[in-house]
Amino acid sequence: MNFTKLPNIINDLNTVLVPRVCFGCNARLYRGEQILCVSCRAQLPLTEFNFSKENSLDRVFYGRIAIQKASSFLYFYENGVVQRLLHYLKYRNQPQIGNFLGKWYGHILKQDLALPPIDVVIPVPLHPKKLKKRGYNQVEGFGRELALHLKARYREDILAKTSHTRTQTQKSRIFRWQHEKPVFNIISPTILKPCKVLLVDDVVTTGATLEACTKALISQNGIEVYIATMAVVP
Repeated sequence: MNFTKLPNIINDLNTVLVPRVCFGCNARLYRGEQILCVSCRAQLPLTEFNFSKENSLDRVFYGRIAIQKASSFLYFYENGVVQRLLHYLKYRNQPQIGNFLGKWYGHILKQDLALPPIDVVIPVPLHPKKLKKRGYNQVEGFGRELALHLKARYREDILAKTSHTRTQTQKSRIFRWQHEKPVFNIISPTILKPCKVLLVDDVVTTGATLEACTKALISQNGIEVYIATMAVVP
């Protein structure tokens, strides 16, 4: 018996007994497919943003906060594949989706020569109540993969969310822009020496959350903030 083929045989048996399905369309996944089927993966609306040219996400923060540069991996369209992916990631206990997107985007970012060496990757934190309820920060896997590809440190013990707010999907964009207040604090200032930070989040709508996080970070001397997100609402 050729034992080198045993892992593939086991995977095929598992696929038959417990079929894996695409998070985009619920079609059955076959060997070599992960998270998304080939068709849904081909449909993903990549932004093709990079760190050398101005993009629409940069303009979200103009006149509001002094970031160095911002970029997003995907466009978020209502009822699209990206919306379904992120719904499973955030609300259906599928944190591996974040790792999947982080590996893919990390491979792209490490080839972007306009992105300077990043010292630390910091995720937008959840309030402790929400973290306890969900069981994980949906940005963690994404952030860890980016840090791995960029040879940076991943730190989730620097920023803390200090007030509990309703989920963003329950608020209009106008409400968020008018009423969101800075609710993030630095909890480990001694760790955060002058460095280049990549702040990561899932979806950008108004940018209020990232603005509040950036304000907290740049309150420390010598901190430069770059932003990378899974998706942006066009």
